[in-house]
Amino acid sequence: NLLSVAYKNSVGGRRAAWRIITSVEQKEKSKGNEDNAKFANEYCKKVEGELQKICDTILGLLDGNLIGKASSGESKVFYKKMKADYY
Repeated sequence: NLLSVAYKNSVGGRRAAWRIITSVEQKEKSKGNEDNAKFANEYCKKVEGELQKICDTILGLLDGNLIGKASSGESKVFYKKMKADYY
């Protein structure tokens, strides 16, 4: 459960940042500030890369270790749900 909370917090902050950045990018485009929109877009791509890396890490951990070694059905369901959350 702590693993799930840790990854949720890590991803949640970046998702919030991504939403804000894309909003800023759209506002700057509508104002005609293409330079600022470009900076926002570049930063957005950086945040997307971080999100992808985090998700790939947890998916690898789930597939490589946790799901296969889960001892109870409840654990397997929990890990598979977690895998679906980060896919």
